[in-house]
Amino acid sequence: MAPGALLRLVLAAGALCAAPAAAFIYHDYCVLGAGPSGLQAAYFLQRAGRDYLVFERSHAPGSFFAIYPRHRKLISINKRYTGKANGEFNLRHDWNSLLSHDPRLLFRRYSRQFFPHADAMVRYLEDFAALLELRVQYDTAVVHVTLDKDPQAWNGHYFVLTDQNRQHYKCSVLLVATGTWVPNVVNFPGSEYVEGYETVSINPEDFAGQTVLILGRGNSAFETAENILGVTNFIHMVSRSRVRLSWATHYVGDLRAINNGLLDTYQLKSLDGLLEGDLEDLAIVKDKKGKLHITLRFYLENRNASAGVDSVTLPQDELDNFATRAPYDRVIRCLGWKFDFSIYNRSLRMMPGRGNKNKYPQIKPSYESRGTRGLFVLGTASHSIDFRKSAGGFIHGFRYTTRAVHRLLENRHHGVPWPSALRPVTQLTAAIIKRVNEASGLYQMFGVLADVVLLRENATAFEYLEEYPVGILAELETQTGRSAPEGLFVVLMEYGRNFSGADKDVFYYNRAVGEAQHAWQSNFLHPVIYYYRRLPTEREMKLRPPDWPLPRPAAVHHIVEDFLTDWTAPNAHILPLRRFLENCLGTDLRSFFAESCFLFALTRQKLPPFCQQGYARTQGLAGSERLRRHAVTAGLLEDFSAVDFSGDEFPSRDQLLKDHGGPVRPLQHLLNAKDEL
Repeated sequence: MAPGALLRLVLAAGALCAAPAAAFIYHDYCVLGAGPSGLQAAYFLQRAGRDYLVFERSHAPGSFFAIYPRHRKLISINKRYTGKANGEFNLRHDWNSLLSHDPRLLFRRYSRQFFPHADAMVRYLEDFAALLELRVQYDTAVVHVTLDKDPQAWNGHYFVLTDQNRQHYKCSVLLVATGTWVPNVVNFPGSEYVEGYETVSINPEDFAGQTVLILGRGNSAFETAENILGVTNFIHMVSRSRVRLSWATHYVGDLRAINNGLLDTYQLKSLDGLLEGDLEDLAIVKDKKGKLHITLRFYLENRNASAGVDSVTLPQDELDNFATRAPYDRVIRCLGWKFDFSIYNRSLRMMPGRGNKNKYPQIKPSYESRGTRGLFVLGTASHSIDFRKSAGGFIHGFRYTTRAVHRLLENRHHGVPWPSALRPVTQLTAAIIKRVNEASGLYQMFGVLADVVLLRENATAFEYLEEYPVGILAELETQTGRSAPEGLFVVLMEYGRNFSGADKDVFYYNRAVGEAQHAWQSNFLHPVIYYYRRLPTEREMKLRPPDWPLPRPAAVHHIVEDFLTDWTAPNAHILPLRRFLENCLGTDLRSFFAESCFLFALTRQKLPPFCQQGYARTQGLAGSERLRRHAVTAGLLEDFSAVDFSGDEFPSRDQLLKDHGGPVRPLQHLLNAKDEL
């Protein structure tokens, strides 16, 4: 080779090596997916003024909802009226809105239907991205993600993303919000004859007079059955697990009432039916007429390889009442979706979960990948944290977990502590009562997100943190920038542990508890307050009893369940809570009028906290004539209105006794000491 040619070859090779580095586009935060969770993350990043970019493979946000659900009716409720004007409370019953400061971006403005049409969600997400001017790069499919180690990077490495045009991006933090969109497929002999939920016809007339077998038992399976129920000969549904009803499990992902028509026709003897069996043991044989016969895999494995289809042994050949002996015209697969692991390089160690969580990536309770620091999973794909327990796989749940992840990142990378409010301890009862009656994040992410009350200044003050992930309670000080040296309370919402379940009758007689002394037996969603003298350790978190959200506390209090989910009853709700807090803190949390604080100051060595923090600092209860008169009528105050204190002379002892019916020792003491005063 000529020296000139060799030089040109060396220069060209050097240019190829240098080109990728020069072509990198850097952002602090990269968000994969412009679905609901991706847009929610973008909103928080934009409000915080961070450098971020959202990558969306489609030409518009929310592309999943442009296709699914196939029959276009969402099962997320859109309750437009609650009888209350409190926006935070109303979000408890609005399962579609994302969190924002803009009142125009409430979903009730996009649909009047209780179960909205999916097209309304598509319009909503488009407006959410446009009106808030979120930075989304459309028509960009990230096809590969790998790591570039660098000790100067935030997490010791950068994330390198490559799109379909071989453009490279480099990020310090990667937020994966792609959801679960890869169809679950079970491979068995004859599975090539199965139609997928994602492609099957949604026109009922295409099924007229046919017999149909549906594989699966979730909402997509029942949604498909509901669509064709009135035109088919019969529908059979097979799955390895029994049907789980959402009203029995309290889990929104289980079968909802809107889709359960086939249960009626099954139980009322109208040909349709449900079966249980392992799909991997099945096999489908197609006869010469195009009919599909269900057999078992081992029959095919034991047959003569040269034999024709007609020679295949069918179960009904040996068992003449085999349940699925009638041939089917169509078999439809409705087995849900799983996470797409294919684009992640092995260096990221993105591994599927175990058991029934294998469709989700493995993540910590902080929503950070177990394999790679700085990689967080948001939205539906993060549902392994609370799978079959809470609402983290749905908009009304992950809008709050996404906010929690943002707060964790703000503290880790920007030194912004978790938002909190410092208040005197006298306001503790009121603060908890307000949150359990209004907070939507606590209500929807029950057992997962909790309010944490950190005690301060020898329990004379407290710091209130909202909606912190309880799974990382042991890491609270490092994750939030707040300290807990003097003990803490944790406020959770919980169902009764022995109440819900797929096989349990949740409508049994006397299912509810109404009296405060039996609050610990409450079955329906209710507040639970845990008290710890110190922050639980990681070991204690790992060794906590099964299905307990937290380790054993020093004390625990259940606020009795309420039919109206309104925990404001003075005797049933507030008084027991206040006494629990007082017992934990060893103090008096009652509120007093100024006159009572004045008498305490003259008769006691130590004032109650309310008097110390209010009256003693000239910050007593601001009164009015109406309030004073009510207190007098109720016997809480003496009526001093008839006494004239406007003159220079102090009223005589006889005058006070005459007006108020007898000697009062504190006042008598005051009269004896009036010269000193």
